[in-house]
Amino acid sequence: MQFILLLQHHLPYFYYFCGMERRDKVFEWLTSHDIKYSWYEHPEAPTIEIARQYWHNDGSKHCKNLFFRNHKGNRHYLVVFDSEQSMAIHDLEHVLHQGKLSFASPERMDKWLGLRPGSVSPFGLINDTENHVHLFLDETLCNQPSLSFHPNDNRFTVVIDREEFERYLTLIGNTYEYIKLY
Repeated sequence: MQFILLLQHHLPYFYYFCGMERRDKVFEWLTSHDIKYSWYEHPEAPTIEIARQYWHNDGSKHCKNLFFRNHKGNRHYLVVFDSEQSMAIHDLEHVLHQGKLSFASPERMDKWLGLRPGSVSPFGLINDTENHVHLFLDETLCNQPSLSFHPNDNRFTVVIDREEFERYLTLIGNTYEYIKLY
């Protein structure tokens, strides 16, 4: 019982240090594969609304990342699109043609992406060693010179050229496709 109380008291520190490891893992992976990127630090930003306060005027397209599961729970999808856009789940169901979708639970997010809510990012695919998660990207992102994502820690933003990001996707090995979302 004392351990649980101690853990609850130190949980913010636990998450802080786990976040550092997640961020460092992304940076190490990108660096080891000679993928160029830049990054900056800011206060915790678990939502787009909060993150907007801290984004630099870096010329990149900041992205919204949503993690879904199908009705049976045997398929998982990461959907990435322009942060200025909104998508209802029923609209995504119609566009993605994957049947009924629901947001994946924190447990599923941890299992497949090694992430917690508020830090979803395509860089979570580094943790998907089975290449289980399929990535859908809105086709408008193809026209952007650079993109921005959390490096699996919502206290940082990575800015990466689109070509470098696509090289990352090729190397990581998960299936992905650009589609018209809206």
